[in-house]
Amino acid sequence: MPTVPPPRPDGVPALAHRAGVASGLLGMLCVLAVLCFRLPDWLVTRDALPLYLQHLDLLRGLLMFSILATLGLAALSLLLWRRPQRHALAGLVLGGVALLLGGAEAEPVGTATPRRFAAGLDYFVLELLVLGLVFIPLEAVFALRRQPLFRRGWQTDLKHFFVSHAGVQLLSFASMIPAQALFAWAVQWPFQQAVAAQPVWLQLLQMIVLVDLATYWVHRAFHHVPWLWRFHAVHHSSEHMDWLAGSRMHPVDVLVTRAAAFVPVFVLGFAPAALYAYLVFVSFHAVFIHANLRWRFGPLRWWLSTPEFHHWHHASDAEGLDKNFAAFLPLWDRLFGTAHLPGHWPRRYGTTGAPLPEGYVGQLAYPFRRPQP
Repeated sequence: MPTVPPPRPDGVPALAHRAGVASGLLGMLCVLAVLCFRLPDWLVTRDALPLYLQHLDLLRGLLMFSILATLGLAALSLLLWRRPQRHALAGLVLGGVALLLGGAEAEPVGTATPRRFAAGLDYFVLELLVLGLVFIPLEAVFALRRQPLFRRGWQTDLKHFFVSHAGVQLLSFASMIPAQALFAWAVQWPFQQAVAAQPVWLQLLQMIVLVDLATYWVHRAFHHVPWLWRFHAVHHSSEHMDWLAGSRMHPVDVLVTRAAAFVPVFVLGFAPAALYAYLVFVSFHAVFIHANLRWRFGPLRWWLSTPEFHHWHHASDAEGLDKNFAAFLPLWDRLFGTAHLPGHWPRRYGTTGAPLPEGYVGQLAYPFRRPQP
């Protein structure tokens, strides 16, 4: 049954608290965005720069709107609760810093030789902003369970989100190495050219099928091999499902899964346009299937992974343990006997047994600690 969040013990009205925290988070994104405008050679993903230059006015408008929203939310929080609140004050300070750094009119500081790797802060800022703008309203209107917007563990999940997105270039480069080292012998240029010459939509479908089959078995191994499970347990440790919960992943888990996913992409040689389309689809879909949404999708839920399908994978109810490993296509679970999709939703989420550490550093260290007897 849905649960109503308890009142805040500090007496701060819920709306004031939400507005204050949202102001602080948005202010942080504004400062990072301005820094990306000021230091693109250091902070902006190389491949994304041409796209940003094409839509520079739109991005500047979005940044200006975000700065104004930061200041407005901070003011609302302080008006609703007439005492200093650290999140709202942080929002005011960060919004002011963003304006002092140049705001929406910020220009690059000097020029430098283009670098092969950059911090990738642009990816983190845009992903968090866009996904938040899409999924926070959806979860407010179509929530499966009533739970606080800033529920227990959200700060840990945000740190996971930051590491996986701000470090996207480094993680992607590292995940390519095993495929290039182990499967270079399988590369055949005439065949790759034929694959890349196909329509983009067909390459996208092929990529979804092949990558999902490869990662199905890797995912299953993470559940059944004890020392691998200690890494993957981090992803299952959240007791709440929402759009941010899927970001909770140990870097070793991320690297191994992405390395397996890159093998068919590397060997078959899909065109860059198809690969970018796949990455956009993956980024959105991975957030969608963890979201706190009550949508069921009827018969489609047996053909494409939905929140209902993936929520059962995260269930700590006995009937849902070690089920629904496919990221995109439930077909693989149906073929290999691991599908579970009853007519009701799970009651509980998280891991069974001893709970994992709540903090980010503790979760990074958890797989390397000696298991408790």
